[in-house]
Amino acid sequence: MAVVDVQNINGEKISQVDLDDGIFNIDVKKSVLHEVVTMQLAGRRSGTASVKRRSDVRGSGRKLFRQKGTGRARRGNIKAPLLRGGGVTFGPSPKSYAYKVPKKVRRLALKMALSSKFQGNEIVVLDKLELKEIKTKRVYEIIEGLKIEKPLIVIAEKNDELVLSARNLPNVKILKSEGLNVYDILNCRRLVLLESSIKAIEGRLSA
Repeated sequence: MAVVDVQNINGEKISQVDLDDGIFNIDVKKSVLHEVVTMQLAGRRSGTASVKRRSDVRGSGRKLFRQKGTGRARRGNIKAPLLRGGGVTFGPSPKSYAYKVPKKVRRLALKMALSSKFQGNEIVVLDKLELKEIKTKRVYEIIEGLKIEKPLIVIAEKNDELVLSARNLPNVKILKSEGLNVYDILNCRRLVLLESSIKAIEGRLSA
């Protein structure tokens, strides 16, 4: 079993906790992580680019001039794509870029992301992180005191005081254990786990 020190918010070691080797200490394959991260980022693309086609442009449907006898090219109504202000041909339309990879691959990638943080000594375990009031300065002081850079803090239960206190701090993100994902784990410098969240993560990934 992998063992990690448990600290309090003052950075003092108070105990140790065992981590499941099957979740926090497996072989890491970059190709699997890349596949899942690419899927996540594709799902976040807005895909809202859109143009107005001939039928969407406002204008008269009247033929501009007669078909023959003018010496000019044949012309329909003013909404033709060749005219200024007309519709656009073959332009983009709203679409979804999202796709899915198999559930087993997503679960494996999450284990690999956690393992990469453990193997890189980038996991910090805190016994608890409770605030009496919403106070951004207090969260900043705790993070600075622990010397944690760009942390992802994982909590087991809803904690509005902590979430609201940290939301204005740049490069600080807080997630519940069920929202933990590969991209956010790899994107942070330190993975901060509350001791209570470890059992929730292991329960989610061992099932």
